[in-house]
Amino acid sequence: MDRAPGRSVRLKLTLSYAGFLMVAGALLLAAVWVFLLRYVPDRAMLINPDDRPDGVFPVRSALLDVFAPRAAAVLAFLLVFGLVGGWILAGRMLAPLTRITDATRMATHGSLSHRIRLPGRKDEFRELADAFDAMLARLEAHVAEQQRFAANASHELRTPLAISKALLDAARADPDHDTGEVIDRLHAVNTRAIDLTEALLLLSRANQRSFTRECVDLSLMAEEATETLLPLAEKHGVTVETRGDITPTTGSQALLLQLTTNLVHNAIVHNLPEEGAVWVTTTLRPKTVALTVENTGEHLTPRQVSAFTEPFQRGTERIHTDHAGVGLGLAIVKTIAQAHDGTLTLTPRPAGGIRITVELPAASAHADR
Repeated sequence: MDRAPGRSVRLKLTLSYAGFLMVAGALLLAAVWVFLLRYVPDRAMLINPDDRPDGVFPVRSALLDVFAPRAAAVLAFLLVFGLVGGWILAGRMLAPLTRITDATRMATHGSLSHRIRLPGRKDEFRELADAFDAMLARLEAHVAEQQRFAANASHELRTPLAISKALLDAARADPDHDTGEVIDRLHAVNTRAIDLTEALLLLSRANQRSFTRECVDLSLMAEEATETLLPLAEKHGVTVETRGDITPTTGSQALLLQLTTNLVHNAIVHNLPEEGAVWVTTTLRPKTVALTVENTGEHLTPRQVSAFTEPFQRGTERIHTDHAGVGLGLAIVKTIAQAHDGTLTLTPRPAGGIRITVELPAASAHADR
């Protein structure tokens, strides 16, 4: 925002200090006049020679002639002292603000790695500096995550486009080649690109929290997702068991259904080659509701599990090629959970596989019990 130039805060504080000092000095001199000089007679007095005091008896006019110049000199000294001292004092007081301003300018030019790290004991300026450092750290992490996400998304989108171009070039170079095979492969590649685009749009929608909140029962979402994915589970030889409490929460029904579907889908696809199992459980807690999805599978380490929520992170040995997905399943789950003020917890099962728990705030009618 363009603003007209004005006085600096340091100058304003300096003038304030000097003005306050002048007012205090003037009040002090006025008090001297009111409470002392007013009681001095304004003309000479006749007194008994025997009672004459030593020295000259002062009169008001004579004292005023002496007092006024010296009072003016005192006020002039206070003015100079207030301006010089106020300027130095204001500079020392505003020095932390200057460092904060410099850091802000650096951040506006793209340097998010700079930190103020203001030394000293806690006060208002240091609280502001610490809050600004924390904001810069969050912004830096967010920007790095967005840049990494954009690079991965660009790579993922480029792959199906490059495959489509290669298939079209091959079909153009060999007109006698079987077009049915090319069409089938193009259809599969195009479907993958559409799925990836829809996943990116879903992530954007969840991040912006541009959805209407309504009462949603997670147990119904779990049943619907299980029924929808039952043919996929039968195809992979995986049994799916759903159980639990009625778990009311508030949020977007479409997004929470997508969250549940992604969890169940991942649990089915990333499973044992045969005789795998998936358990979907909903739990009502005093202030929250929880959706837990467990599956059988290979043994995982906590380090491996912690990386699954990163965008475009896929396992290699655990994924069936016909349902590899776009690498955004758990990233979408994490984003939707955070958009609903919830948490996502991933824990490896001792017997193999993974346990994923989404915890969301319970609906107000149940949270108050």
